[in-house]
Amino acid sequence: MKSMKATWINGKVVPDGPVDWPDGCRLTIDAESDRSFVGITEEEQGDDAESIARWIAAFEAIPPLAMSPDEESAWQGARTARKEFEVAEFERRAEALRRACE
Repeated sequence: MKSMKATWINGKVVPDGPVDWPDGCRLTIDAESDRSFVGITEEEQGDDAESIARWIAAFEAIPPLAMSPDEESAWQGARTARKEFEVAEFERRAEALRRACE
């Protein structure tokens, strides 16, 4: 049996190409180390002054997010709607707790 590459997506192994294996055959799957993410691991992050200064400099070098006026308006509207929902939900749950404690 030959090996092949695959990707884990939504809880399923998705082959990178066609496979010619009989149904029910057993597989051994080993995850590859994927260093394609941006950043470093916690083990690689030092807590000395130089490491912290490098991290701050890298963070501050990230350009700001540019939004059109329409995108910013939609974003602010979504934030307002979410805040109103959270306040109403808090009040609903607080009232339920008050009634349960009576």
